[in-house]
Amino acid sequence: MKKIRFLKDKIMLRIDLKKDTVFLRNDFKDLGGYDQVGREMRKLVREGNIIKIGYGLYAKAEVSPFNGELIPQKNLPALAKEALQRLGVETTASTYEKNYNMGKSTQVPTGRLIAVKGRVVRKIGYGGTYVSYERVAG
Repeated sequence: MKKIRFLKDKIMLRIDLKKDTVFLRNDFKDLGGYDQVGREMRKLVREGNIIKIGYGLYAKAEVSPFNGELIPQKNLPALAKEALQRLGVETTASTYEKNYNMGKSTQVPTGRLIAVKGRVVRKIGYGGTYVSYERVAG
């Protein structure tokens, strides 16, 4: 068995073995110091192994078959909901989703508006596209 010596390789191995698509910087805090892990994550982003979707938030990446650009493995609403769940924020269906599902509206929701219970100020997105939040009573 080959011994893994570099932090970058340890991080990539952990990412490959996990089923999750979204990773927090804190997931790797046992491998090295805060700054050291941050440097290695930035290297992985530059190399195209992962994509940064927010402050301390990263997602598994793949090359788009349409244009050859680097994109996350899941769509933006799914990434945002998974990230918010990892951060301990409860999400629910937005007003637009509820109206569409009940037949009150024919406008199909984009999914970029996420209803959250509580306060969220974190920007989640990539490529200049970010999700918005709708606060609901919780």
